[in-house]
Amino acid sequence: MEFELTEDQKMIRDTAREFAQKRVAPGVLERDASGEFPHDLIEELSELGLMGMIHPEEYGGFDADNVSYALVIEELARHDASLAITVASHTSLGTGHIALFGSDELKKKYLPDLVTGKKLAGWGLTEPGSGSDAAGMKTTAVLDGDEWVINGGKTFITQGSVGSTFVILAMTDASKGTKGISAFVLEKGMEGFSHGPKMEKLGLRSSDTCELIFENVRIPKGNLVGELNQGFMNTMKVLEGGRIGIGAMALGLGRGALEDGIKHCNERVQFGKPLSALQSIQFKIADMATRLDAARLLVHKAAYLKDQGLPHNLEASMAKLYASEMAMEACNHGVQLLGGYGYMEEYHVERYFRDVKLTEIGEGTSEVQRMVIAKTLLR
Repeated sequence: MEFELTEDQKMIRDTAREFAQKRVAPGVLERDASGEFPHDLIEELSELGLMGMIHPEEYGGFDADNVSYALVIEELARHDASLAITVASHTSLGTGHIALFGSDELKKKYLPDLVTGKKLAGWGLTEPGSGSDAAGMKTTAVLDGDEWVINGGKTFITQGSVGSTFVILAMTDASKGTKGISAFVLEKGMEGFSHGPKMEKLGLRSSDTCELIFENVRIPKGNLVGELNQGFMNTMKVLEGGRIGIGAMALGLGRGALEDGIKHCNERVQFGKPLSALQSIQFKIADMATRLDAARLLVHKAAYLKDQGLPHNLEASMAKLYASEMAMEACNHGVQLLGGYGYMEEYHVERYFRDVKLTEIGEGTSEVQRMVIAKTLLR
């Protein structure tokens, strides 16, 4: 069992870390306050090859392993989780669904621009009345000659207004429940395809989120992604990779809270000594560090299994569940360590605390992860 990173993995991590420290961190508070989407940072990440790093070289990626991908997401989230979730959702969900299940024609048409970051991908599963219960989906796709006609809508869609290419899930046979769901590629600009205004959120404020609206959107028959009525089953595979990314994002946020907390406790003097001299503070920091490191091992294990082509559904759910909950705990402790300062917007831990909550909800809630884990173990 090897715990040391390879030289390539270290190089990729260090590249992402340097970029995050020099380019991402300086303007993060301003982006959080304004909600402005960081188009310039996305362009720079594309130039570094980090917008499609895990995808094949033939489409512009560099076939990086998933452990490296997890390291990149963690480094970005350490300073700006809004940017991290943009990269993660683009890479593993929208682009990933086409890469895993798209026809050769769809891959050749869409992947080059997506993998190189020239265009952003979005992915649509959730609806206003359908979250964890995908069988309650109301969006439909009906075949009319050589075209599919899409009607319905999606909500909470990352890259909803800034994305160009979307994979959306729709009912093609409602009588079959989840076994009657299929996936399709839609493009911005198609007649009848629109989006709502940007949603105002608790956290991840500079990540673009909005509703998608489909009113008799006609798409070519060949824009079906994967086999007919296999969309939900394929989605479960897509989400396995997505959960690794969310776990890595949680790690970055938890690490930020830990590192900022240590710095503050070493500098803040109360009753004639630094806070870090108090055993109660030391115990809190020890627990934060231990639990985050355990979470990192789970995330990297799931990524490693994915790289080996081995089953990793159980491990991805465990990693996402534990990392998100431990990061939530770490960010809560981070605010407490800074006291009144931790409650102020000018200090980053307040932002970490708001941002990290999404990791317990997105890509399947903590409750869903426990269902997946239990069902797998009891099968």
